[in-house]
Amino acid sequence: MIEYRDATPADGDELARVARRVFTETFGALYRQEDLKAYLESAYGENGLIGVLRDANYSVRLAIEADAIVGYCTIGPVAFPGDWPGAIELHNLYVLGPWQGEGIAPRLMDWAIGRARERDAREIVLSVYVDNHRAKRFYQRYGFEEFGKYTFMVGSHADDDRLMRLKL
Repeated sequence: MIEYRDATPADGDELARVARRVFTETFGALYRQEDLKAYLESAYGENGLIGVLRDANYSVRLAIEADAIVGYCTIGPVAFPGDWPGAIELHNLYVLGPWQGEGIAPRLMDWAIGRARERDAREIVLSVYVDNHRAKRFYQRYGFEEFGKYTFMVGSHADDDRLMRLKL
């Protein structure tokens, strides 16, 4: 049975391991090892996801089975360049492969939308890899619409991402 709860700083090491695993399993083959390693450290280390757990501007929700994190979702201030009044960013929504299709992603998305509304956000924005068609379809089912392009850096490798938004 999947349980859901907010993350705490004590979850940092396990959450970082899960985040690295999901990203590597999903996208790792796209990058040179040095680029992947640099990205994983910056995105999921002390100055990334682990640090976010100590920042009140962010919220992280965990999906847990048998005391192990199997998925998570992070929302917080918009990190994209520009001015984003009234917006909140969906930074991550990841579920480990064996648990995909088990309803975890929809539960986490419902939480993210609810939390954004609690914070009086007018919209949720996110970036998604251009060829991640499964994720794009998932977001579109929730009403997210593409509105631009974004260069997402993985080490020194530039990915072509799409920006999407959901007006609340």
